[in-house]
Amino acid sequence: MIERAIATTTHGRYLVEPASGPAPVLVGFHGYAERAEAGLERLRAIPGADRWTLVSIQGLNRFYQRRTNEVIAGWMTRQDRELAIADNLAYVAAVLDVVSREWPTTAPTIFSGFSQGVAMAFRAAAAGGQAVIAAGGDVPPEIPRERLSSIRSVLICRGTRDEWYSAEKFAADRRRLTDAGVAVTAVEFDGGHEWSRDVIDAASGFLRDRAA
Repeated sequence: MIERAIATTTHGRYLVEPASGPAPVLVGFHGYAERAEAGLERLRAIPGADRWTLVSIQGLNRFYQRRTNEVIAGWMTRQDRELAIADNLAYVAAVLDVVSREWPTTAPTIFSGFSQGVAMAFRAAAAGGQAVIAAGGDVPPEIPRERLSSIRSVLICRGTRDEWYSAEKFAADRRRLTDAGVAVTAVEFDGGHEWSRDVIDAASGFLRDRAA
């Protein structure tokens, strides 16, 4: 048996909530088994986000939620992982290109992720030298130090009862980013694997500082 991979064209889904005029861009990546709507709701919840053009991108890997038959999505599986990363980065770049042509945008562009979406936020930022808001997910291991260094600033958040994103991972990510010269704001809150009020408040201040 010979196993090969072939490139093909597929269609992705994203949601845009434009600001009333020229505005910076806040891009959201949802968690596993969610849709773009969940990502958009997290962005909307941030005070001051209405002054940004919001873009919520849905993962290409769609499937059905067994209990409700709702269409949900994830970002990738272990199979052909490197190819999926390349596909996802090309997908994000295409979305942002279309958004910049359809609506008046300004700098900066900030990438935000929750849970599995955190890895996508870091990958996209490392490809474009931007800032990241991350909650409940770790920095993907394949990004080399020199590419992490292109990210200017990062807000990383963790609930103290989050069993998936452990305290050890959180501390290691903080060290790794700091060692790469990234300005890191680290927030631990009393909670679990969630986009909590503490995350929302920290994200609001982070956006305000970046816009200024």
